[in-house]
Amino acid sequence: MGATWIISANASRARFFSQAAFSAPLEEVHDMINDAGRLRMTETTESDKRGPTAGTKSMHNTGGAVPNKLYEPPQTPDVRENELFARDIAGFLEHAQREGSFQQLCLVASPQFLGMLRKMLEPKFGSLIQLEINKDYTQYSPAQLLEQVNAAKVQQREKPDT
Repeated sequence: MGATWIISANASRARFFSQAAFSAPLEEVHDMINDAGRLRMTETTESDKRGPTAGTKSMHNTGGAVPNKLYEPPQTPDVRENELFARDIAGFLEHAQREGSFQQLCLVASPQFLGMLRKMLEPKFGSLIQLEINKDYTQYSPAQLLEQVNAAKVQQREKPDT
């Protein structure tokens, strides 16, 4: 059986751990930091300020609603930076998978970031992901993280198939 990678991530940090066997301890193989994800929106270099008079928030003075178009809310700089970080993580996983670094994945990420990460991953990763946990454990030690992952695996096995 090949290595299992456990990725613990949120919008500002991603830690990659490898586990050679089920009973083996976790070994941290990589750590990614998203400095832009740690900034407040007011600290970013965006020049457009959001406010009650921002044209992107209103249909006033824009000629009215455009028929047959779906409304898309404006994307804030922090959301854009988080999506770019999720794309970087997906690219790193793609490269590592091509090199044969892992055969299975466990994704442990804060709920909103887990959704972004899922969207960025190639469909082929669906068969490699054995577990997803929507919690932020990026500050946990490897032993604490492994304990949470093993507990979730036990819960998953005990859960009746529906």
